[in-house]
Amino acid sequence: MPSRRVIRQRPSTEANGDPPAEFVELAPGELSGVFSAPKWLRDLGMMSWLLVGVAVLVVGISVLLSLTNAIVAPVVTAAIVAAVLSPLVAMLTRHRLPRAAAAALVFVTVLVVGIGFAVLMIGGVTSQASQLGSTLTTAAGKLETTLKDSGVDATAAKDAKAAVSSSLTGAFHALLTGVGTGVKVLGSLAIFLSFTALSLFFLLKDGPLIRSWAERHMGVPHAVGRTITERTLQALRGYFTGVTAVAAFNAIVIGLAALVLDVDHVGSIALINFVAAYIPYLGAWSAGAFTILIALGSQGTTVALIMVVVVILANGILQQMIQPIAFGAALGIHPLAVLIVTIAGGSLFGMIGLVLAAPLTSAATHISTDLARARLTKE
Repeated sequence: MPSRRVIRQRPSTEANGDPPAEFVELAPGELSGVFSAPKWLRDLGMMSWLLVGVAVLVVGISVLLSLTNAIVAPVVTAAIVAAVLSPLVAMLTRHRLPRAAAAALVFVTVLVVGIGFAVLMIGGVTSQASQLGSTLTTAAGKLETTLKDSGVDATAAKDAKAAVSSSLTGAFHALLTGVGTGVKVLGSLAIFLSFTALSLFFLLKDGPLIRSWAERHMGVPHAVGRTITERTLQALRGYFTGVTAVAAFNAIVIGLAALVLDVDHVGSIALINFVAAYIPYLGAWSAGAFTILIALGSQGTTVALIMVVVVILANGILQQMIQPIAFGAALGIHPLAVLIVTIAGGSLFGMIGLVLAAPLTSAATHISTDLARARLTKE
């Protein structure tokens, strides 16, 4: 193939007799691609812009959720409850009960159970907030004494006491008086409960219609949309059913241990361990720390050490034995991934992110697996 380059010489016009200048004449298009970025750099730039777009989208969603939290929180809460209870409504409809009547029956049952649990929480926990705060303060003092007796520097022991008093006591005081805080955040507890109840009834009654509408407007083939909704519902249903079982297990084991050891506020300890277990890892261990401090403040170091062992067993070895049974197929991600996405979700979306990060990640994992399997089958 002949070269397109032509070498020409231009006579020198310099007086000193320098050699003639040379230049190269190139064919049109011969420099095409010479100064273009390599493919890997273009791909990296495109990926970077996509990540920037995703980050902007996440920030926008976070801002939108924070601005509309008064309605988002009730609807999300109702959706979680509806996802767990929808099989019960479907079972009642199979027994020739109209769906509206089945939804109403389940709704009334949930309402009664929720009111009973609220009465237990408010009457059994928040009414003892001052006593619990006093016990935690006593525990902080005993912790300082124990550290000094163990040879720890007095300043370090005092700092440890101050840290316990300012962080744990304040945090759990906020937990125990969380009804008032919730009212300020949500605008009104009555409005929150009303929106949640109304949303729950319609989701139980018209769940299949809402799901069908969502599948038609996802912008994907119907089979793919059905897979996404089915896996999401399965993950939410399996995850929160399993979390409830694990929470009940934690409350029973730790509550019975506190009862046997004659620790004060056994009912409050059991309830707090049950509720806190709905926040993966962070809630269970925080409630365990609360239990240990209560044991330290009411019964002393020996009982507190025994409670340390009980909490480790309940949240560690024993829980690992029942989790596969409780969660079943809902588990599909590594525990470390659960911890990471839980913290990230909480940082980005607050309480909603803390609660939903793990089940939605599990759902995304199962959806990806199903779609990849379907793609391989078609090929």
